[in-house]
Amino acid sequence: MRALLSVSDKSGLVPFAQGLAAKGVELVSTGGTARTLREAGLAVKDISEITGFPEMLDGRVKTLHPVVHGGLLARRDLPEHMEAIKAHNIGTIDLVVVNLYPFRETAAKPGVHPEEVIENIDIGGPSMLRSAAKNFESVWVIVDPADYERVLAHVSAGTDDATLRRLLAEKVYAHTSGYDAAIAQWFAQQRGEPFPDRYPLTFEKQQTLRYGENPQQRAAFYVEKPGTGLGALVQKGGKELSFNNLLDLEGALLAIEPFGSQPACAIIKHTTPCGLATGSDALDAYKKALACDPVSAFGSVIAFSVPVDVAAAESISSLFVECIVAPQFAEEAVEILGRKKNLRVLEGRANWPAGTMDLKRVRGGLLVQDRAPSPTDPQQWNVVTTRPPTADEQRDLLFAWKAVASVKSNAIVLARGGATIGIGAGQMSRVDASFVAVHKATTLGHDTKGSALGSDAFFPFRDGIDQAAAAGVTAIVQPGGSVRDAEVIEAANAHGIAMVFTGERLFRH
Repeated sequence: MRALLSVSDKSGLVPFAQGLAAKGVELVSTGGTARTLREAGLAVKDISEITGFPEMLDGRVKTLHPVVHGGLLARRDLPEHMEAIKAHNIGTIDLVVVNLYPFRETAAKPGVHPEEVIENIDIGGPSMLRSAAKNFESVWVIVDPADYERVLAHVSAGTDDATLRRLLAEKVYAHTSGYDAAIAQWFAQQRGEPFPDRYPLTFEKQQTLRYGENPQQRAAFYVEKPGTGLGALVQKGGKELSFNNLLDLEGALLAIEPFGSQPACAIIKHTTPCGLATGSDALDAYKKALACDPVSAFGSVIAFSVPVDVAAAESISSLFVECIVAPQFAEEAVEILGRKKNLRVLEGRANWPAGTMDLKRVRGGLLVQDRAPSPTDPQQWNVVTTRPPTADEQRDLLFAWKAVASVKSNAIVLARGGATIGIGAGQMSRVDASFVAVHKATTLGHDTKGSALGSDAFFPFRDGIDQAAAAGVTAIVQPGGSVRDAEVIEAANAHGIAMVFTGERLFRH
């Protein structure tokens, strides 16, 4: 039996090769892999001894040779194949271990030169993998070090496993397709093209989920790159995450994102906030967020922009919560939250990788867009009413504008003192969204007089302004851009409301 080993990731390589050698397997290798094996005391043949041709072009050409691919592709069950390779003095290769040049890692390095990236496009590796995988019935092929142990078990025992062989071949083609996709993405990025003619995608499964949005739906969680985004969060306690948990976690992180390092707390239900606030610390922000709608907060997901201390943990522990996520937890805080066995506690920062596009699946296709930028700041706003906002109103308007960005459209928020007091989300008309925001605020005992209102899109009619005025709203922030802006501004002036236009819409469908 002959094995060809050529790997960039050398984790687990030596013990695996030692196991092969112990069963009399001939080891053939290239470059740095051969050196690693020899340093471990293993007998290794250089690939040039097999091909009769030296490595050349700075290592670009090593395994691209008929002796290699003939040895991989020859079907053992076809006499004519075996006669052909015998005629050309080609020996079979029975096991291939290849993982590819670190293209993604190289491309992600800050300030990397394009030439270095291009040199990390593997050619021989994918070719060998594809040849071996095509002939999986005769050749063991490994692209993932996690598979070393079970393949070695079969080699050591002299047994076979057709199902495993087929699975390993499947993993090869999934891996090489993802590798090619990453290369295509890089070339598109180099020419500044966010929407290439073909949109290459590659995701790795992080975990199988119990079920999807509903128990009758199957589901799994995939990540673009292990250790990034939601995949970077470390679970410190609680049961396994669900499909809906992950959706709500995304909504929660979206809600606190505009507030940066400022202490902020978002309480999320069905991907949209039912309470959002800033405060002096985590506990203060949580109490203010909870006060907005404590009824809807039951069974919620909570996100913090700052570490969670003991005081915040103790307060949260009195509420039924599905998940809580924060950059960090005090050790004692984890212990307190851990008393609730079903509460999922997640630690870390789930940042978006630079240049990430927003993808939405539709029937038979994919919608691709830029990720929404952070809401604009007041320097870009335009006061359109006779009365400008006061300093306090300006602060509340800024909070309301940041808050409404994470609310499902049509969206209206009422805010005061750095906290939401009423949220109208996902309504079919903007006047309905205004009504819901006011209704929820007043029903839960919040005084809406003197509050600020944020709208994710323009008011198409003055009825929304009249409704806000009746609730005591004194300042409004909205994008503007309606054909009836003049009518809406007139209504605001009539009620003495200060109103600013941002020039930016914040739809979240």
